[in-house]
Amino acid sequence: MSTATTPLIQAPELPGWDHVVSGKVRELYVPAGVDPSTADEVLVLATDRVSAYDHSLNPGIPDKGRLLTGISLFWFEQLADIVPHHVLSATDVPTEVAGRALRCRGLDMVELECIARGHLTGSGLADYRAGGSVGGHVLPAGLVEASRLQPAIFTPSTKAGPGEHDENITVAQARELVGEELADQLESLTLAVFERARRIADERGIILADTKLEFGRSRVDGTLTLGDEVLTPDSSRFWSADTYEAGRTPPSLDKQFVRDWLTSAASGWSKGSTTAPPTLPAEVVEQTRARYVTAYERLTGQSF
Repeated sequence: MSTATTPLIQAPELPGWDHVVSGKVRELYVPAGVDPSTADEVLVLATDRVSAYDHSLNPGIPDKGRLLTGISLFWFEQLADIVPHHVLSATDVPTEVAGRALRCRGLDMVELECIARGHLTGSGLADYRAGGSVGGHVLPAGLVEASRLQPAIFTPSTKAGPGEHDENITVAQARELVGEELADQLESLTLAVFERARRIADERGIILADTKLEFGRSRVDGTLTLGDEVLTPDSSRFWSADTYEAGRTPPSLDKQFVRDWLTSAASGWSKGSTTAPPTLPAEVVEQTRARYVTAYERLTGQSF
């Protein structure tokens, strides 16, 4: 296993590329001089920033961007026969960001977060407890934390702008938002991706509880394409199969570890607070990195 590197937090200047957008974790570049709204090729850079509850936290998690990029590349390859993806090259990138940057197709993103749930937890569990349904799907009575959902369900959410919050919506509302035909396509693709990934993760002793996907249309030919990241510990809940038990939340191999610390008494912070979250302790940073490394190694079969 490699020694942890100093976290990359800020967007570096890259010769030949113009920096155009900063996300919670990723930085987006276009070829120098090209209009970002029409660029048919982009550079997507994964930093080591970590966010939770709409806050960017300090410090970053060493190597997180490399781990996310490696896991995404693994999944894009596994899913290529189900849906096209946006990656053009993982190697033809500036040397200073090798391993954490991807050359990708320019996409016009669909304004919908596509979430698949294979277990009941998080905001899905909260919605179920409030009204017995999630995303418009009426579920059986008596389900508990971490109950398996078979088959998995599609539960979309809005895609919030800066300073706003994603909101869970029903499938019917998604159809109103993006149109019935597109919403049905997104549901079908999201569930096909999830079931493929769930099977692969199961074979590696990992439970894929839920995940968030993003799709866009190619600026070249309009093809519906899987973009952003895919099935990483930032966008998914991963649990070790050997610790799973319905009725309680299993230990995670994902960002939930950070969320749990932030909402614990140890942090002294409330997620409803108007003050910035505290600095992550060194042991939380170290244990978060260890979880991401474990997820990477168990899923891909490669040493980091």
